[in-house]
Amino acid sequence: MILHKEKNWWKDAAVYQIYPKSFYDSNGDGYGDIEGIRQKLPYIKSLGVDVIWVCPFFKSPQADNGYDVADYFKVDPIFGGDMNDLRNLIDDIHAMDMKFVLDMVANHTSDEHEWFQKALAGDEKYMNYYYFRDPVNGKAPCNWASVFGGGAWEYVPHLNKYYLHTFHKKQPDLNWENKEVVDEVISIMKHWAEYGVDGFRLDAINYLYKEPDFPDVEPMPGSEFGFGTEHYANKPKVNEHFNRLNREVFSPYNMMTVAEVAYINGDTAREYCGLHKPEIDMLYLFELLNFDQDGYDKFAPLPFDVKAFKEAIFTWQEEMKDCGHLALFFSNHDQARSVSRFGNDSDEYRDLSAKMHGNTMYMLKGTPYIYQGEELGMTSLDYTAVEDFHDVEVPFMWQEKVIEGGESEEKWINLFNTRSRDGGRSPMQWDSTANGGFSKVTPWQKTNGNYTKINVALQDKDETSPLNFYRHLLRVRKTLKSVINGTVTPFDTDSDATVCYSRDYEDEQVISINNFKDYNVQVVLPAGDFRVLLTNYGDVAEISGTVTLRPYEAITAIRK
Repeated sequence: MILHKEKNWWKDAAVYQIYPKSFYDSNGDGYGDIEGIRQKLPYIKSLGVDVIWVCPFFKSPQADNGYDVADYFKVDPIFGGDMNDLRNLIDDIHAMDMKFVLDMVANHTSDEHEWFQKALAGDEKYMNYYYFRDPVNGKAPCNWASVFGGGAWEYVPHLNKYYLHTFHKKQPDLNWENKEVVDEVISIMKHWAEYGVDGFRLDAINYLYKEPDFPDVEPMPGSEFGFGTEHYANKPKVNEHFNRLNREVFSPYNMMTVAEVAYINGDTAREYCGLHKPEIDMLYLFELLNFDQDGYDKFAPLPFDVKAFKEAIFTWQEEMKDCGHLALFFSNHDQARSVSRFGNDSDEYRDLSAKMHGNTMYMLKGTPYIYQGEELGMTSLDYTAVEDFHDVEVPFMWQEKVIEGGESEEKWINLFNTRSRDGGRSPMQWDSTANGGFSKVTPWQKTNGNYTKINVALQDKDETSPLNFYRHLLRVRKTLKSVINGTVTPFDTDSDATVCYSRDYEDEQVISINNFKDYNVQVVLPAGDFRVLLTNYGDVAEISGTVTLRPYEAITAIRK
């Protein structure tokens, strides 16, 4: 299926993100797989989404759950290992009038990729595919920190060289200043475009250029390493790479593209996807959800501040209002569950919170990205032992903070439950049977213990459930020209409890009002009488003047 980019179809589309390892196990081996996704397509279609984004399923040693690619042309055995399964999945997605977005990891490969293995064997051509450097004063070339802990350089004794890995040591960074590398990546992308993939989500794509002198940086407190992102994130040469990818792949194949980016400002964002130079269709900004932590340290949480959240989302709405497009998301495979993180996951308020989050985020300007289980209000984890966790960041933090630092085990188990990436990776909760219906055997990662209370089967038949609210929300969203094309104007801005805004286009005005607190708050609405289109309490038909919002209440309404 060809995407008609000239019609900007993605502006009114909605995306469903799948983490395949945890979605549905069709063959009883404890891992979600490609065939499992295919079997659940009717469910996905019932949500009202238009696009399915699947996280990496390439052959991989799974050091970082598939984001360490060993072969870009093969499906990993844990996901079925059969290209026929993938062909059937994509064909069925197209037959259901949906589109398929592939997660392309091109900043780095696995250390088990053929290119890196040849580099380790001393082949100079392939050593230049990566960043191999000589020791400096007997040590690593610089003191940059890895995203996952420790230093970003790994020593190879038999070569007497270090190689760069901004992520895990089994994820060596590709050298995009080598034209042969770019040619290889373009060849890979063209292969998948010809195969029938409709778009790419581009992983860590703004890290493609590293300053070649590799300067030392200020260490973090208590560490010999410091984040060197100012020397490799969003450097000007990244635009050159985007431009070539767009010329040779994205535009010729009419592909939808979304770039995962971090450490970014408005000027750079507009360079990436400005209307005058559309290298990328939309941006997936981590800045949208970093306001409840100390800098970029997810394990240093700050109390949830509604004003800080409003500042983050409305700042970016303003930054991108006349140019590119934003991905709208509250959850993903790298984040803890939003209903626990930003809402209230108690039995009393969980469903209300889950619906309120959808109403808050997905009436903004941009493309909704709904992460598997978000539509159910799936929560943070309830694990009790460090062995239950699989996130590659966990052992680094456990070693540093608990074993060496002597900090409380209970404190860090709680932090891992509420802040680690595992929080978004527990198996999808399909029903009340063993393992939440995800698998008939013990899953690769423990199912959250609340699966008997939160699952698809229960919510599907409950018209008041979060699942059915999300279905209704996506249907309503597509009928509103102001939500697709209109301006975003915040109101009730001084409140530390509410997120409220209006969407205006031509003669249509839609308002979204949302209470993030467990107590009543009052909101003064714009002038006029409004007919309610969405309500998570279900008992409001019209609003005007001053409205009292109950705990976690959310309303979308249109001016009469």
